[in-house]
Amino acid sequence: MVTTRPLPVFSSKVFFAPMAGVSDPALRLLCCENGAGLVFTELTSIHAIVAKEKELGLQGRGIHEFVQFSEKERPVAVQLFGSDIDVLVKAAKIVEPYFDIIDYNMGCPAPHITCQMAGAALLQKPELTRTIFRALVGAVSKPVTLKMRCGVKESNRLLFLDIAKIACDEGISMITLHPRTVDQGYSGKADWSLIKMLKESVSIPVCGNGDVCSPEDVIKMMNETGCDYVMVGRAACNNPFFFSQANEYIRTGRYAAITFQERLRHFFVYLDYSSNYSINFANIKMQAMNFTKGSVGGARVREKLIFVHNVEELRLLLEEAYDAKNNYGERN
Repeated sequence: MVTTRPLPVFSSKVFFAPMAGVSDPALRLLCCENGAGLVFTELTSIHAIVAKEKELGLQGRGIHEFVQFSEKERPVAVQLFGSDIDVLVKAAKIVEPYFDIIDYNMGCPAPHITCQMAGAALLQKPELTRTIFRALVGAVSKPVTLKMRCGVKESNRLLFLDIAKIACDEGISMITLHPRTVDQGYSGKADWSLIKMLKESVSIPVCGNGDVCSPEDVIKMMNETGCDYVMVGRAACNNPFFFSQANEYIRTGRYAAITFQERLRHFFVYLDYSSNYSINFANIKMQAMNFTKGSVGGARVREKLIFVHNVEELRLLLEEAYDAKNNYGERN
């Protein structure tokens, strides 16, 4: 057993989950400003990191131009996937200078990830997993954390317990558990009792993830499972104010609602931030769709968003919505 490295000090117990195509650096920065205690890059291939580092290096550029982030996001974690040990070690050493935490993914259920013997497919490979953890922890001096699912199918939904023991033995600093199986995908219900089971079986911090839809759910998950932290994904995409609301609820037992115009004001900030990064317009447009959900006037705006083709048209549409006195008078 190796010594576990301490985690950074977090300003909040509520974290923003890594999500491919969603948790871009502009949105992460906005979530940080709204009180997220930790943010993660999108899931990133170790093979892509090694290849890009070579390509960018020939041009006198750095890997931070591929895995983009802001210093204002700190603490920020980079999430890696891939099981080739030599490539994993190279990739980890490449990204380590830029990030506060190296997070390893054993939770992604997508077939294009699992077919590479990566993501949640590794839950059935304990010895390979041990080799991966040992190599990763040995390659870097930063804390290494783990995000995983509970199992592959219902009959082996407790695979996470064996992996957790290996993680503790090999120096992993924190485990995030999404208590669904690979077969479940994002359907059904996350079984929070498994987070409690994990917390009771390990001595390192545990972060709970799955079906946290409101600030009330943050407290509920902590109370029911004993987890140290809570990771929020889809709910925060639709509401980057989730973190300020959750932190307020933890402190006071209540939180303020967010108006449609407040959402739009923050989306303009997101647009300004996005201009500093390589974020394609389709993703920016998707974020606009997310920001306008759940508020009076949102449905009408989303109908019109379908027809915008660039950032200028998008900004004009949302400025018109912001200025409209009646706010369209309908819910999403």
